Amino acid sequence: QVQLVEFGGGLVQAGGSLRLSCAASGRTVSNYVMGWFRQAPGKERDFVAAITWFGGNTLYADSVKGRFTISRENGKSTLYLQMNSLKPADTAVYYCAAAARATVAAANRAYNYWGQGTQVTVSS
Repeated sequence: QVQLVEFGGGLVQAGGSLRLSCAASGRTVSNYVMGWFRQAPGKERDFVAAITWFGGNTLYADSVKGRFTISRENGKSTLYLQMNSLKPADTAVYYCAAAARATVAAANRAYNYWGQGTQVTVSS
């Protein structure tokens, strides 16, 4: 089992930045793919970004390319999402997820473990 806990959500003005963190515990995630997803009210949960823990290969949704950066810190088993140039459309609950696979994936069903989510609100 892998436990995931997200931190760092909050309220920010449009154009601002936030950094989300996700602490992983339990089984080692060194062979996992880690991802960030988000869900706005009344909408489905959408893919944001993913990274392979071992090689650092990344994948981003088109809507966040050039603005968001996913990274991981091996020694702390922590995943990050640096979000810059935030827009009101980025407002959502952000979820951290882990997948027992070797290649990055965007599909919800590819991920085995999920955090509880953290709210990000971007005001205009």
